Amino acid sequence: MNSAIRLPRTLQPGTLRVIPIGGLGEIGRNMTSYEIDGKILIVDCGVLFPEEHQPGVDLILPDFSPIRDRLEDIIAVVLTHGHEDHIGAVPYLLKLRQDIPLVGSNLTLALIEAKLKEHRISPYTLAVTEGQHEKLGPFELEFIAVNHSIPDAMAVAITTKAGVVLHTGDFKMDQLPLDGRITDLRAFARLGEKGVDLFLPDSTNADVPGFTSPERAIGPVLESVIAKAPRRVIVASFSSHVHRVQQVLDAAHANGRRVAFMGRSMVRNMGIAADLGYLKVPNGVLIDAKKAADLPDNKIVYMSTGSQGEPMAVLARMANMEHQIEIGKGDTIILASSLIPGNENAVYRVINGLTKLGANVVHKGNAKVHVSGHASAGELLYCYNILKPKNVLPVHGEYRHLVANQQLAIQTGVPEENTIIGEDGTVIDLRDGVATVVGQLDLGFVYVDGSSVGEITDADLKDRRILSEEGFISIFIAIDVLTGAIVVGPEIQARGYAEDESVFDSVKPMIASALKDAAANGTRDTHTYSQIIRRTVGRWVNSSHRRRPMIVPVVIEV
Repeated sequence: MNSAIRLPRTLQPGTLRVIPIGGLGEIGRNMTSYEIDGKILIVDCGVLFPEEHQPGVDLILPDFSPIRDRLEDIIAVVLTHGHEDHIGAVPYLLKLRQDIPLVGSNLTLALIEAKLKEHRISPYTLAVTEGQHEKLGPFELEFIAVNHSIPDAMAVAITTKAGVVLHTGDFKMDQLPLDGRITDLRAFARLGEKGVDLFLPDSTNADVPGFTSPERAIGPVLESVIAKAPRRVIVASFSSHVHRVQQVLDAAHANGRRVAFMGRSMVRNMGIAADLGYLKVPNGVLIDAKKAADLPDNKIVYMSTGSQGEPMAVLARMANMEHQIEIGKGDTIILASSLIPGNENAVYRVINGLTKLGANVVHKGNAKVHVSGHASAGELLYCYNILKPKNVLPVHGEYRHLVANQQLAIQTGVPEENTIIGEDGTVIDLRDGVATVVGQLDLGFVYVDGSSVGEITDADLKDRRILSEEGFISIFIAIDVLTGAIVVGPEIQARGYAEDESVFDSVKPMIASALKDAAANGTRDTHTYSQIIRRTVGRWVNSSHRRRPMIVPVVIEV
């Protein structure tokens, strides 16, 4: 992977330019730009959730800089399905231009419309179904049913004068899906006969051999766990995982239990899914969470968010005893989701907290309570053999996933030189069946921090990490700038620093000496004196205590 920044050449008429804006080298922020003859089509616009080394960050957005000055040229945003890592950044894009049309399935559009309502945005939408063809400017689109862990997921085939592109979105090949809607391999075969010039396949499970287990395998396990549970059952899952919620509803109903949804996004999304007919709710099984406390413990199942250890989600608050539901001995917790890379520590911290409170925690590591929504290597091999693509750009995955997907393509006969391991900002031009890397843009993370978007930098996050890990030392001092003599101070205060404040007595003479030396060498401004104090205290605290705290000197001129 070559990360050197290289601006692309001018795009020639009749050439399709493809820029992955997010989703390469990471699990999340999926977003790809397609441009031909001055018009741009966006596929997906998702978020990435922060890791522990990004304290205080709520969401991470794609870097819109490649399209920020071209907003009027965007003819539509196609959304492959309704997961946050594919739709979560749409509100932030539409804040730049509200009338960009959104194209997707009924459920996908319903989920994004509910999200946009919170941002007070009323979008222009076009609902499509599998098998439908639409012509949007220079792009002819065909929507293809694919199976995933949310209903109504679709791949999109994009035909332009430059060639045919197939963008899978997230998919797998569950042959016995709960909703009976399988990945349309016949449509894939038709595209293969027509000729696929560029294939952008989901890479999330490319390094997993064999085939992804069917969703139906989970139902009996959930039912068995719920049947054996002596007290309350709390099931944590993604708030958009309609299939998993369906299985929980069915298992609870079979065991004479009621179900209460917990978490704002869970209540909202399942309400939408039920209204549209994607979630079949057995009569009398749902109960309001406030009324659930009146039921016997062995008659209730709570369906909650927080399966990734998110600190503000329901499950983490239960583990920290900050929720109205107090977890105790005999309670059963089911984590019915996979671990997103980077969330392992947070999830295991929640598991440990719940176990310490006496709960029996059931998760993917000790029971088959989740299957992936992504195609494993065996399914991807099928795709390559059916499609016989001329060029391949693996997407949706960390670097190891992209490389594993590339190797599968090569094994099925795609020439290695026709496979592209890209990253966010890699610029690929497609023309006459040839895909060429023509540039590399400098794209970064855009952090959502409270109400601010893009104002927090990596340097700010580094400061936060230092504050949380190493502590803080402030030094107040008033000096005569001509002589460097100390008039008041130095007054030193520390936070997050275990030593007694008397420990700083040994560094005060060093500060005084350094200031006098600086004055003798001609220093006359408070900023330079501040830098000298910071370096002096920094060297001392590092050599004496092996610490690197944040050091903030305040120098007053007398």
